[in-house]
Amino acid sequence: MKAALHHAAVALRRASSVVICAHVRPDGDAVGSVLGLTLALRSLGIAAIPTLADDREPSKTYEWLPGFGLYTPAADLEPPAVFVALDTPVPERLGIARDLAERAETLIVIDHHPDGVGYANIGVLDTSAAATGQLVWQLLEVLDIQPTAEIALCCYTALLTDTGRFQYQNTTSAALRDAAAMIDAGADPSEVARLVYQSRSAGSLALEALAMSRLSVVNGGHVAYTWLADDDFVSTGALPEEAEFLPDAVRVLDDIDVAMVLRARGDEVRVNLRAKTGFDVGAVARRFDGGGHHAAAGLTRFESGIDSALHELLPLLPGGDLSS
Repeated sequence: MKAALHHAAVALRRASSVVICAHVRPDGDAVGSVLGLTLALRSLGIAAIPTLADDREPSKTYEWLPGFGLYTPAADLEPPAVFVALDTPVPERLGIARDLAERAETLIVIDHHPDGVGYANIGVLDTSAAATGQLVWQLLEVLDIQPTAEIALCCYTALLTDTGRFQYQNTTSAALRDAAAMIDAGADPSEVARLVYQSRSAGSLALEALAMSRLSVVNGGHVAYTWLADDDFVSTGALPEEAEFLPDAVRVLDDIDVAMVLRARGDEVRVNLRAKTGFDVGAVARRFDGGGHHAAAGLTRFESGIDSALHELLPLLPGGDLSS
C-alpha cells in the first residue's frame, strides 16, 4: 500500500490535468471520495475535475458537500493526463466516463472492493479499508496535504455511509481512528448525520412506507425482502437516489440474516443485498456478474422480473433450498 500510494502521489503531482470519477449510481462513499480528492488536489494547484459515470444530475442527497458544484459532465471533458477511478472495481462501472479513463495517459484506481480486476496503471487497492474515502484520506498524507475542514467533511461522509453509521462489520479500529482524525480536522459528525440521515423528503418517507408494506420474510425467517417499481417513485414523489437507504431499513428486522431490496426498471431488476450475521452476500452477487462486499452487495438481472429474480436468488441465500 505504501508503494502504491507513493506512485499515485507522484503521478498526481506531475499531472497537467486530472479527472476524478466513481461508479454509476454513486453512493456516499463515491461522492465523498471524489469531492474530497478533488478539493485536496486543487489545494495543491492541480487542475482536478470531478465527473459522473451517469448521464444525469448527481444525487441531491449529497448536494451540501463542498465541491458538489464542480461536477462536470463527462461529455464536456477531454481525456486527461491522469484519470482517477474511485470506488470502482471493474471498468464497466465507469459507465459513460470509461472512454475518458481508457484514453488518459495514466489511469489510477483507488478502491476497497474484493472483486477488483486490476485494470489500472497504478492501483491503490486495499480490501481491508472500510471505505474508499479512507484510502483517499491516507493518500493526503503521502501528498503532504494538510486537510481542510471541507476535505475532512467529504472523507468523513464517505466513511460514515459505507460503514452504515459505523454499524457494519467493516467498522474496524483503523476506520474509527481515521474518523477521529477527520473530526479533528474539522468534520462535524452530528451535522453530517443530520444532513445524510435526518433530512429526508416527504416523498422518501412515503416510498419507505410503501416498501415496508410489501415486506416479506422467507427462507424460514432468514431473509427479508421488499420491492419497488418505477411507478412507485412517481406516486410518492421520491427521487431515485432516495431509495439508497432502504436496504438498511429492511436490515433492522430482528432475527434475519439477509435483507434484500429489488427494484424493477423496465426489463431489468436491480437487487441490493445486506447481510447481518456473517453471510457473504458479495459471493452471491458475483454469481450474477454483480459485486460488492461481504456484507453489502448488488447485482442486476436483465430481461427479468421480480418473481424470476427471487426464484434465482432465494435458493442461494440463508435458509434457501438449493434442490428446488
